[in-house]
Amino acid sequence: MSNPDSFIEEVSEEVRRDRLYRLFRKYAWVGVLLVVGVVGGTAVNEWMKSQAIAKGQAFGDAVQGALDQDSPAARREALAAVATEGDQAALLALLLSSDPTEDKAGSMAALDGVIADGALSPVYHDLAVLRRAILAGADTPFADRRSALEGISAAGQPYRVLALEQLAYLLIEEGKGEDAIIALRALTVDQEASANLRSRVATVIITLGGTIELVEPAPSGG
Repeated sequence: MSNPDSFIEEVSEEVRRDRLYRLFRKYAWVGVLLVVGVVGGTAVNEWMKSQAIAKGQAFGDAVQGALDQDSPAARREALAAVATEGDQAALLALLLSSDPTEDKAGSMAALDGVIADGALSPVYHDLAVLRRAILAGADTPFADRRSALEGISAAGQPYRVLALEQLAYLLIEEGKGEDAIIALRALTVDQEASANLRSRVATVIITLGGTIELVEPAPSGG
């Protein structure tokens, strides 16, 4: 005589298998779509990466070719002809502004274009503001230069310490040497300031007749 419990278990198992099989046949297309979506998405992502790399290489090659020109005028003309996309335009404009001795008006115009483009990353915008303030000199009102630099000197800004350095130099230009020394001393102990910047401002402090305050290292534990 067969065991009733065993028989019931076998029947239940067959029912579950049958239901699973029917569910699989009914919804198998969902799984197929998921697989196709994953594979297709990966392929599209890789294609986009390869396209971005190719465009970046083409841009780099074009810029290098322009920089290899014999004269500043030829370099500017070649750079202006380079096709750009997205942030490449900002990079190109910054390159066009790197020869102010030969073409200051063109350099300033290139920087103004970067500053006016609200779609660019703050890295490019702030660098253009900093570069413009430095190039402008006395050609731009003192108050305008200070306002521009203060706008990129807040905590978290990519070129904060460089903007603070230029603001200190404006104090010197204004005849406020003591205030400039205080501002420059703050940069010598600023954690975001590079070694080159600290060395540079230390030299300026000494030139102004100030002294460098030595910072004692924190005591080690134990």
